[in-house]
Amino acid sequence: MSRIGKKPIPLPKGVKYTVEGNTVLVEGPKGKMTALIAPGIGLETVDGVLHVTRVDDKAAAFHGLTRALVYNAVTGVTTGWTKDLDIVGIGYRAELKGTNTVVFTLGYSHPIEFPLPTGISVTIDPKQTHLSISGIDRQKVGQVAADMRSLRKPDPYKNKGVRYTGEKLKKKAGKSGSK
Repeated sequence: MSRIGKKPIPLPKGVKYTVEGNTVLVEGPKGKMTALIAPGIGLETVDGVLHVTRVDDKAAAFHGLTRALVYNAVTGVTTGWTKDLDIVGIGYRAELKGTNTVVFTLGYSHPIEFPLPTGISVTIDPKQTHLSISGIDRQKVGQVAADMRSLRKPDPYKNKGVRYTGEKLKKKAGKSGSK
């Protein structure tokens, strides 16, 4: 039995779900999300808690995955998901242009305009070096954060660039430190 698949999913007040074929539609205060359900996997509610069950062992490989996708959808429509990024480097900064474009200045000869997909919002602190990406879709939030980080990955020698908040980096020694 899957350890993750056995965990119950608490359903907060105001969250409803409907199963249609191989998808589940989760509705909550922040919006609607859909998640895929593998064949042989079922959902049942007992005392306000959602349980992911499987019919037989043929669906064992997808038991934990389906539970994780449904849990991400339930959490997304209730509290949402956030990722934080820090920009480190002299003159490196980000600013909002309108409501759906972030302009990065990362030491290149030109500023980089990053359009935001629908359902994603970004807040930038007054110093313009800390970004908070939020939305209801965990996969989309993580992908946008990874795309922003890839604009200027942290340099292993000077540790300058865009990084996740709390990310630990190994700093390499330069030429003189190799003795």
